[in-house]
Amino acid sequence: MAEKHLIVDQLKFGYEGLFDVKELYRLIDSWFYEKGWDKYEHTNQEQITPEGRQIRIVLEPWKSITDYYKIIIRIKAILTDVKDVEIEKEGATIKINQGIVRIIFDGYVLTDRKNRWTSTPFMWFLHIIFNKYIFKQHFNKAERWLKSDLDDIYQKIKTLFNVYKYR
Repeated sequence: MAEKHLIVDQLKFGYEGLFDVKELYRLIDSWFYEKGWDKYEHTNQEQITPEGRQIRIVLEPWKSITDYYKIIIRIKAILTDVKDVEIEKEGATIKINQGIVRIIFDGYVLTDRKNRWTSTPFMWFLHIIFNKYIFKQHFNKAERWLKSDLDDIYQKIKTLFNVYKYR
C-alpha cells in the first residue's frame, strides 16, 4: 500500500477586498500546466446566498517524479460573500469581484505509488528498510521539490492579490 507523507501542513493565505475569481482560477490552472502537473479537481461548488456567492474549490494536482514517488498538492479555496462590483479605472468600467478569500495549501509525498513493495510480508519489510536507509536521499529530493513548487504557487497567488490592494 502506498504511503502518503504530509510535508506541508496547512499553509494558509487570507485576503479580503477586490479580486477576480476567474483570474485566480486561471493563474492556478496555468501554473500547474506550465510546471507539468496533472490536475485533479476534487470539488467545485458554488452556492448563492443573500450575502453573496459562496465558492468552495478543492484541487489535488499531482506529479509523478519517479516510478516510486509522486508529489501531491492540495489547494482548498473557500471564497465567501463574493459579489460582483463595477469599478472605474482610467475612464473604463471594469467588472470585478469583492469578498473574502481563504486558501489552505497541503503538500504530500506518496511513496510506492504502484504498490509493488507491499505484496508480501517480506517485500513490506524490505520496503521499510529501503525507505529508511537507501531511498532517504531520494525522499529528501522529492520533499525539496514539493516545497519549492508549493512555495512558488503560494507566492504567485500572494502577488496576484497584492496587485488588487493598489487598484
